Amino acid sequence: MTAKESFVALVTCFDGDESLNYAATRAQARRQVKAGNNILCAGTNGDFTALTFAEKVRLCAEVVDEVAGRAKVIVNAGMPATYETVLLAKEFDRIGVDGIAVITPYFISCTQEGLIRHFTVVADAVATPVYLYDIPARTQNHIEPETARLLAHHGNIAGIKDSGGAEATLEAYLAVSRDSNGAFDVYSGPDSLVYWAFSNGARGCISGLGNVMPETLAALTRAFNAGDLAEAERQQETFTALRKDLYALGYPPAMVKRALYLMDRSVGASRQPALAPDPAQDAKIAAILAAHGLAPEHA
Repeated sequence: MTAKESFVALVTCFDGDESLNYAATRAQARRQVKAGNNILCAGTNGDFTALTFAEKVRLCAEVVDEVAGRAKVIVNAGMPATYETVLLAKEFDRIGVDGIAVITPYFISCTQEGLIRHFTVVADAVATPVYLYDIPARTQNHIEPETARLLAHHGNIAGIKDSGGAEATLEAYLAVSRDSNGAFDVYSGPDSLVYWAFSNGARGCISGLGNVMPETLAALTRAFNAGDLAEAERQQETFTALRKDLYALGYPPAMVKRALYLMDRSVGASRQPALAPDPAQDAKIAAILAAHGLAPEHA
């Protein structure tokens, strides 16, 4: 059995003036590598929609330099227009990453034919393996399983990140993976489905909650790979319990970022118009962290 992989959708850190804090972001990358996780850079939990083109390029370069081959790095290049997505993907290709994720275009309503053209043009433009990234709740564009099946035949489309949250869709993507003889990998996004996804043939997971609980995610993956399924299930229960409590408060990426901020102030807040800090909500998050044994790393 091919070993499962855990990736964390790394937060992007900001200073008080909303400028990007590369040093703090590097520190978060080191933290994930130390725990044993790989990294997705400039994803949903990384505030990618708030970053400029130049910031994304530098962010990718800084994270790749910091990781220095000790873990895999995938970076999200997806933009509403195919043209800019290709420009970004070529920059990431030049820097050298393990994969380029391409989130479905957002704001623009796409047909399945349009999505096929979009992903094909990007995959044709780079040598780095491309991963489809489906999160329809945020982009309003969904990669249908049959579209994924067609794109799986492209020699440079290596898999998909499924953040839709629908088990039926994930099962359909997994069927595409099985039929591809290992040429199309599936990475699960929902934090509650890591163990389930591993058990049903996913290559790995890409987690937002891993920013807050990196050791738990890595321990779940290690236990599963070692065949200790009871321990893997136990770690999943720990992970799911925090997810249930924390995500009940609001938009998951915002809750993850704020929880991590309360653990380590160096990560900063997100750029506006993201959810502004709320003292009452912070108190609820702090109580949840305490209940789950997550003490601040820095005073």
